[in-house]
Amino acid sequence: MEIISVHPRGYCQGVARAIRIAYETVQKHPGEPVTMLGMIVHNAHVVKACEDLGIRCLEDPRRTRLELLDDIDSGIVILTAHGVSDAVYEKARAKGLQIVDATCPDVARTHDLVKQHVRTGDVLYIGKPHHPEAEGVVGLSERVHLISRPEDLEKLGPLSQVLITNQTTLSKLDVQDLVRACLQKYPDAEVADEICQATSVRQQAVLDLKDVDLLIVVGDPHSNNSNQLRELGARAGIPRALLIGDAQELDPRELRQVSRVAVTSGSSTPTALTEQVLSALHTYAETGSWIIPDLPQDPLL
Repeated sequence: MEIISVHPRGYCQGVARAIRIAYETVQKHPGEPVTMLGMIVHNAHVVKACEDLGIRCLEDPRRTRLELLDDIDSGIVILTAHGVSDAVYEKARAKGLQIVDATCPDVARTHDLVKQHVRTGDVLYIGKPHHPEAEGVVGLSERVHLISRPEDLEKLGPLSQVLITNQTTLSKLDVQDLVRACLQKYPDAEVADEICQATSVRQQAVLDLKDVDLLIVVGDPHSNNSNQLRELGARAGIPRALLIGDAQELDPRELRQVSRVAVTSGSSTPTALTEQVLSALHTYAETGSWIIPDLPQDPLL
């Protein structure tokens, strides 16, 4: 069995920055209550490591970031890499919380773009419903309209000076399809592609794979960029694509009749988890035994 390690993979700069901020916050404020407003990044291993440091994580898919703030009475609140609306900042300040902002710089750039444009026009924001990044951008203004499928455009009437932009972690193929649908209704709209570079190059690396029987994406099921990599595998013609959190979730029976397997990971996946999967695959290819190596003591390294 041939094993292809797809590059690039591992943390993007925004994720690495958010994790570093979380670590530094605890170190600088020993004994101070620290709460993450949602998952710092979408990976359960990373969240667990932060909780082991004493950081409380608030996450409820049924509640917005604004609503989750009701559960924080004092101390430090870490805003996640996905960004939040201005209303969240204002509410946190009103409650007297110390704000630590771990918003990804690419997401912050999208916020700046949207804030500037809604002064004079409307924004069609291509994103996933209930995703925290989309929640943060749509919450910036009533002139931001979430588009997750072509049918969403049917609800909209005349708009002025339309800008079409998008969530940073979406499939570029899906974005292209929705941009075309938006332009059919608003042909004079301006388009600003905000898929981040880390997401784009990882997706292209999957689309470029040839003669692969199985694609394994190491990533959390909550991670949009990891899910997009799995879906792109199918669109690239790969017969099977799996999303696993770590080597424990891979059933070696999936490897039967596999000649070439490719392994990649989402941009919020610790490198140690992907290396664990690769090591187990190499051992299986050489010996036929499924042996999972131990993770290092700190899987974030």
